[in-house]
Amino acid sequence: MPGIYERIQKFNAPLLPDMVKLKYKAMSENVFSFFRGTCHLFYEDLSHKNNLPPSPLAWLCGDLHLENFGSYKGDNKLVYFDLNDFDEGILAPANWELARILTSIFIAFDNLEIEEVKALNMAQMFLKSYSQMLVKGKAINIDPRTAKGIVCDFLTAVAKRKQKDLLKKRTELKKKKLILSEKHEKQFELDKTLKKELAKHINDWIANSNDGPYNYEVVNSIFRLAGTGSIGVKRYLFLLKSLNTKNKYLLLDMKQARPSSLQPYVNVRQPQWESDAERVTCIQQRMQNTLPALLGTTIFKDEPYVLQQMQPMEDRINFELIKDQYRDIYQVIDDMALLTASAQLRSGGRQGSAITDDLIAFGQNNQWQEVVLQYALKYAKQVKKDYGEFVEALS
Repeated sequence: MPGIYERIQKFNAPLLPDMVKLKYKAMSENVFSFFRGTCHLFYEDLSHKNNLPPSPLAWLCGDLHLENFGSYKGDNKLVYFDLNDFDEGILAPANWELARILTSIFIAFDNLEIEEVKALNMAQMFLKSYSQMLVKGKAINIDPRTAKGIVCDFLTAVAKRKQKDLLKKRTELKKKKLILSEKHEKQFELDKTLKKELAKHINDWIANSNDGPYNYEVVNSIFRLAGTGSIGVKRYLFLLKSLNTKNKYLLLDMKQARPSSLQPYVNVRQPQWESDAERVTCIQQRMQNTLPALLGTTIFKDEPYVLQQMQPMEDRINFELIKDQYRDIYQVIDDMALLTASAQLRSGGRQGSAITDDLIAFGQNNQWQEVVLQYALKYAKQVKKDYGEFVEALS
């Protein structure tokens, strides 16, 4: 098999070359960032070893790790804590999702210099809470009314954020006009011709789509960099201005949708999606309790994109800030376990996924848990080794 660097290069070859350089830089920061940027390696290795016990088919977000849970404002105006990244979404064995999130726990704790025994206890707790949630057979959601402890504090804080604060970070005044700022470290100038084409496309989408914001128009656009695994895909940020209300603006994110990196390794028949953007949004709709305030899809120059409003409420819990607060970490990861099980229950029985009775039976049978746990523990050590090889190849 080719070396780690060669495998990573091959996967990233179709992406924007200049952005891939930035992706590699982000991946080299620490082992957890490397893990976030190499979802494809995880499932390639998992498929070759093929030693996880059988589990029911479920809709997966595909790239479940500690930083793919976060806050957002739903279309009902409430702020939620939930799974929030479905780019890799797919129908696959339920324990694939578990193996990835458990591996992320071991890697994150090692990165935070938290002893392995605590990581092991936390991973065991995750599996216990996940299984108990499945056995209940009824999905839950977490918002400020139902959240506890630090998650409640987190949601209460982000709910107070204002659109004007987000605009202040992302925009600047130029000749008395509000534009997206190129001074922001993750925003880059676009070619003038492309800007015109994008503006026309989004204005047409707003006019003709039921998903678009009513009576807004594009006043500016820019290239946006975000995440780790998604660096290198085409991604644009639009500043939209209301035609009805003075000085009212929205930020719209337009992200290229590529095939799930799990697809080559899943021997399960998938639905015939019209596009990968439809795949991402449909799976998100099935797995989340409430969708974000604005979510849609479009095709631009024969390539699919997911459109979503950028919100001031979007955030994730920073484990670096709570690494010495074991009870807070416990609360967060326990909630993540409940949400993982809830997402699978909520999407159960849809186009091949297991029905609730089968998921309940899976939760009642704990014989598979230790095998998945040990796989994740062992693979976390492999990721650390792969990271070292990757950093050495970059230097």
